[in-house]
Amino acid sequence: MIIKTRSFPRAALVGNPSDGYNGRTIAFLFSNFSADLALYESPDLKIIPAKYDSLTFRSVKDLIRDVELYGYYGGIRLIKATIKVFYDYCIEKDIKIDNRNFTIEYSSNIPFGLGLAGSSAIIMACMRALMKFFHIDIPKPLLANLVWSVEDKELKIAAGLQDRVAQAYEAPVFMDFAKEFMEKQGYGHYETFSADLLPNLYIAYRTDLAEGSEIVHNNFRERFHFGDPAVLEAIKQWASLTLEVKELLFNGRKDEIGLLLNRNFDIRRNVMQLSKRNIEMVEAARSVGASAKFTGSGGAIIGTYKDEEVYERLSQKLNSVNIEVIKPAVVCNHC
Repeated sequence: MIIKTRSFPRAALVGNPSDGYNGRTIAFLFSNFSADLALYESPDLKIIPAKYDSLTFRSVKDLIRDVELYGYYGGIRLIKATIKVFYDYCIEKDIKIDNRNFTIEYSSNIPFGLGLAGSSAIIMACMRALMKFFHIDIPKPLLANLVWSVEDKELKIAAGLQDRVAQAYEAPVFMDFAKEFMEKQGYGHYETFSADLLPNLYIAYRTDLAEGSEIVHNNFRERFHFGDPAVLEAIKQWASLTLEVKELLFNGRKDEIGLLLNRNFDIRRNVMQLSKRNIEMVEAARSVGASAKFTGSGGAIIGTYKDEEVYERLSQKLNSVNIEVIKPAVVCNHC
């Protein structure tokens, strides 16, 4: 029997990157792209390389282009680390698993390195396949923690929990990572809600701005640990903005959140060093009447638009400078 699993990219609507610092966020998945994985029993444990893992190139230029797109590491390390973390979890919880081996094949068309949680989508798809193969159920909050630990603890990639929470619940989620929740239960307070509460949203990205989240977050985390007042104040403001957006959404005032999304980015711009082209992308979107902020660590933006006329202007403006614009198909399982 072949087990097939799928996970989707994440868009952070508001509050990011405060999720890694006891803040609050709202995020959702969208199915325009996906990470797909197949697992089946085999004599040996085998991981089949995917596009990200190629070691054969047509030329030096081809190799350099591959590095620019996918970095120096492909998806194999994600799969290997996921299997190890899953096994360690079973040992810790005294869960007996049999000695069957398996083969894993995976693929992903999620734009790489643009803050869309493509790596955690691969990890989540792998974790779900292992759960099905060994008939093990892991509650959603703990599943999010486990997937997060693959990158944060096993691979030492700085990241917050929100991507994995959204991917575990597969619905729009309000998340509160306050210390009182994290210390008491080991995870945050999570509330899913219907995609119908969301306004008109777009996502835009350009593939030549790929930059791993570890590059963006490591310096910010260091400043946080040193108690940088500007960083602490930014986290406080992002958490507050998230509550404001939640209140507007839950009270049917979704068309009023645009200015708050803009504010989310403006705060980020004041406390993080952002690339000029990332800033230009946000400013171009705002110039036609849309709101704009990062979906994650940078390279892709999300925002609201009033109507189809604004969306058309937005598409024309961004397409003219080689920026893709899409309407996210929001994932809302069991909503």
